[in-house]
Amino acid sequence: MTKSDLVEVLGSKLKHLPIKEVEVVVNTVFDKMTSALAEGGRVEIRGFGSFEVRTREPRQGRNPKSGASVYVGTRKVPFFKVGKELKERVNTNGRGVSAP
Repeated sequence: MTKSDLVEVLGSKLKHLPIKEVEVVVNTVFDKMTSALAEGGRVEIRGFGSFEVRTREPRQGRNPKSGASVYVGTRKVPFFKVGKELKERVNTNGRGVSAP
């Protein structure tokens, strides 16, 4: 699902709002989540999961094209940890039956 798909689904459920306003709402939510993570915060959505920023230590990497050694400095990366409810729903295919 893309962001425009999300806007479309929400627009069909919220018929009293114009699609442009739904788009503003979705963009605002993502902007606030992004700014919270950029400030070192954590975003938790109950039943879905949590987002946080983790620091990766510097390391010696390798250029895949040339094979040359490259230094990769300390960097921050976003990390998502799936919530228990979402994990269970994905593993049961939403029908109460475990996936093979």
